[in-house]
Amino acid sequence: MSVIKPFRFWHWFALGFGSGLAPKAPGTFGTIAVLPIVALASYTLPPVIYATLGVVLFALGIYASDITSRDFRAADPGYIVIDEWAGLWFSLIALPFSWPLLLLAFVLFRAFDILKPWPVSWADKKLTGGLGVMADDVIAGGLTCVCLHGLWWWWR
Repeated sequence: MSVIKPFRFWHWFALGFGSGLAPKAPGTFGTIAVLPIVALASYTLPPVIYATLGVVLFALGIYASDITSRDFRAADPGYIVIDEWAGLWFSLIALPFSWPLLLLAFVLFRAFDILKPWPVSWADKKLTGGLGVMADDVIAGGLTCVCLHGLWWWWR
């Protein structure tokens, strides 16, 4: 009997359809991979639909991360990047699309994800399973969103 279950859809989903398999900085490469999807969605979708899809992505990410972590016997492996996908998605909720804003969201989100200020660090240390994998990045995305809304309000 094999220790690792056969690779399946939820593994691919958790690995950002392969973007998490980068040998170095998989979180950054995973975030780069979702940039065009987030750009298209934030440009074309009404904010309520965009936010709803973010919640769906978060829920599916919890499920996929839980299955993948369990199947590969790793608590929060770097190759799971669906959390980065959801985090960047949450970074741009209810903001108008622009390339500079998208780039700033990418930079701020990666900074919050890497540096893990509170409450990102709390979620990273206290939560487990699929929720633990997803929550710190979605909180980092939320912090990014708050910063971007503040900058957008100030700039206008």
